[in-house]
Amino acid sequence: MGHVFITAEIGINHNGDIEIAKKLIDMAKNADCDAVKFQKRTVEKVYSKEVLDSPRESPWGNTTRDQKLGLEFGKEEYDIIDKYCKQKKIDWYASTWDIDSQLFIRQYNTKYNKVPSAMLTSIPLLETIAEERKYTFIGTGMSTMEQIRSAVEIFRGYNCPFELMHSNSSYPMKLEEANILCIPMLKKEFNCNVGYSGHEGASYIVCVLAASVGATSIERHITLDRAMYGSDQAASLERLGLERMIRDVKRVKAVMGDGVKRVWDSEIPVMKKLRYTN
Repeated sequence: MGHVFITAEIGINHNGDIEIAKKLIDMAKNADCDAVKFQKRTVEKVYSKEVLDSPRESPWGNTTRDQKLGLEFGKEEYDIIDKYCKQKKIDWYASTWDIDSQLFIRQYNTKYNKVPSAMLTSIPLLETIAEERKYTFIGTGMSTMEQIRSAVEIFRGYNCPFELMHSNSSYPMKLEEANILCIPMLKKEFNCNVGYSGHEGASYIVCVLAASVGATSIERHITLDRAMYGSDQAASLERLGLERMIRDVKRVKAVMGDGVKRVWDSEIPVMKKLRYTN
């Protein structure tokens, strides 16, 4: 078991405020995360007019359109994010929900790409991402094995390096639906690295268990405060939870050991004292 790559998923938990985004980047950096991730959508393309026109109360207005646009960062904000992450020496990348958004993110020359679980079956988007040949994390929530296989074939066809991310796409996820034994199963089935993308509220035990069964990466939503406005906040970790998760994930390798049975030096005094000898 090598280093587990940890991404702090900021997603839309910045609530459209670049200062909150900066605080979340600081939180991730201070906790020793490897990267932070955002989400990019072209709202009018991702959602139907019917959905966008539907009523939804939010800090930005009374329709779903107002809410979605309020949560969306544009070039001005991403320029700031790019500069700030370079300054803080932490990688950033984004999951994109449509081709225009992927083309937009290309200008920043990020190290990684992410296919969100919802977009696993969008063949044109997968091809647009795969043609970049950047290391790509592929979300597998809500997906069948056949759908995952089709996505893997596209990335292998483009010779694009990738890692599958085992995930359950409910927010927050029920612990009994974590099914982390899918991680070694997917590794064996597709002969690739498999990480874990979690949405399980304030708990981080699933992430630690995922590392124990061989997850090569972990992605976890983070927030300044789980009580803040937003659909993802309650499924996110606050600062203390994030720090403890990373501490415990790092302990997994030592705790798992090498599977070789031995008598430890620390046991010898106890053995001399307690071991039955006839």
